[in-house]
Amino acid sequence: KTKSPESYFTTVLVFKVTVVVLHVPKVTGNLDDCACDVETIDSFNNDQLFPKLQALLESDYFRFYKVTLNKPCPFWTSSSHCGLRDCAVKPCSPNEVPEGIRSPSHNKYSAEANEQQEECEKTNHLGAVDVSLSEETREALLDWSKYDDEAQRFCVVDDEDSPDSQYVDLLLNPERFTGYKGPEAWQIWNSIYEENCFKPYTVKRPLNPNSFPSSSGGEARTFYSWLEGQCVEKRAFYRLISGLHASINIHLSARYLLQDSWFQKKWGHNISEFKVRFDSELTAGEGPKRLRNLYFLYLIELRALAKALPFFQQHGIRLYTGRPEEDQKHKELLLEILQLAKSFPLHFDETSLFAGDEKEAAKLREDIRLSFLNISRIMDCVDCFKCRLWGKLQTQGLGTALKILFSERQIKALPVSSDHRPSFQLNRQEIVSLLNAFGRISTSIRELKNFRSLLAEDW
Repeated sequence: KTKSPESYFTTVLVFKVTVVVLHVPKVTGNLDDCACDVETIDSFNNDQLFPKLQALLESDYFRFYKVTLNKPCPFWTSSSHCGLRDCAVKPCSPNEVPEGIRSPSHNKYSAEANEQQEECEKTNHLGAVDVSLSEETREALLDWSKYDDEAQRFCVVDDEDSPDSQYVDLLLNPERFTGYKGPEAWQIWNSIYEENCFKPYTVKRPLNPNSFPSSSGGEARTFYSWLEGQCVEKRAFYRLISGLHASINIHLSARYLLQDSWFQKKWGHNISEFKVRFDSELTAGEGPKRLRNLYFLYLIELRALAKALPFFQQHGIRLYTGRPEEDQKHKELLLEILQLAKSFPLHFDETSLFAGDEKEAAKLREDIRLSFLNISRIMDCVDCFKCRLWGKLQTQGLGTALKILFSERQIKALPVSSDHRPSFQLNRQEIVSLLNAFGRISTSIRELKNFRSLLAEDW
């Protein structure tokens, strides 16, 4: 205090504060066209359903999927197959697949059912009416029966008897990032969106990579104005495809190749990849919309599982691998999962679809069925074999879910005894794809929780 004020040096410390804005994809609240909210789905899936479902999908019945991976693309000439090593799929050798799955009786779910079918066929063969039929008539009847089955399907089903069809162990060929990207990959998605989602070419899809410069806000507003103007069925169809696309992108971001050296490969969560696909700021607001469509897809497939419960409750339906104790245990676990699905409090109401004029509704349903059938054919144009495998499985699973949702009358009319041929059936391919496809959606919902935690830590 003895010094004059002029002798003091005043030191001013300036702190530069950098504010980091973390754009975590915000997906909360009620979903469009539904009575459900995101939080209810998160809690139900992550705490109750996901652990049980993962245990079921590790069983032999669900881990082996028969598929034909070398079909030519029916729509354009593919330049080449993916040469990346992570695109390869390792098929099973015959001795790796349980005998009960490989045997001809596996489609009938049990040896008992197979014996009943053989007895029934012998009886029919000895019947006077059947013997009186000409060979041409019998072939025609078989064709009609096949046509009836095909008319219910929303997707192409590979011929299991084809010599090109092979069993694949899904646990040994997991869905993950393979390096397959660029124009070839986008050609697949553009073909799906532009040619099969009822969208006119004049309406540009937001962030379409084929349009330069990137989509403007005006184009996005035009697109969503068009989408909201569509009937609920076509709007739902687009949201299913968008939700499937979002789910696949989450899988690729969650199982990304983080380290590749001569002695080790490390797969894990790639936060940057996730943000590029879903961050609101980096996607001009599209990311959260994509995630909301994922939740919508979850509701559709969950509802299908609940509706399929009476089919799987039939005594003759067994998850047949030839190991009776394990088969029974897994059948009980499956029924437990389906009962849990049925107990979900805020199911999607499928009666809101195709509820108008009967003729118009029937035509719209057929248009949507054919569009999805077309999408399932596009999967044979995917150059990466591992991506093709999981693309075919997930589209077939969603197609099977749609088949279930729109077969309510047939499911309700399922016969009590095994003496009559049921009007509603699912073969093993459809069952395996249905549960595995929903397993992928369930995993995506679970991975969103993981990414939220990682983004918070990153911040």
